Amino acid sequence: MSALAVISGCGMMKSSSTSMPDANLVALSTQLRASNEVPPNASQASGTVDAVLNKDSNQLRWKVSYTGLSGPATAAHFHGPAAAGANAGVVLPWAGPVTSPMEGTATLTPAQAAELVAGRWYANIHTAANPGGEIRGQMTVRN
Repeated sequence: MSALAVISGCGMMKSSSTSMPDANLVALSTQLRASNEVPPNASQASGTVDAVLNKDSNQLRWKVSYTGLSGPATAAHFHGPAAAGANAGVVLPWAGPVTSPMEGTATLTPAQAAELVAGRWYANIHTAANPGGEIRGQMTVRN
């Protein structure tokens, strides 16, 4: 019984000690699909974007993976501000060649960080066959 109490105590202690530093982090994600494009297209491609925003520094880190594009990605970026189903301009291009997987970081303005957390940014990957975007997903807060 005391071993069980010690194990439970360690688990609770670990949980509370790891949640303290995470209070300033916002986890976001999206599923990239052709059906999310405006207008939708027939691509069978799919992908994911997972991101973390540090609320203190406004630093955004993201990881992207995708598969099944109609050809090489020609561009990829975050767009906003826009609700799901609406188009908007590029707010943050992804640097370097667009490959899968890929990662990036950027420091946002306070207004950009607020728009992102409010769900008003989307991720978009473009190809030659779909220059307006082949797959897209609205960024949403996970935590």
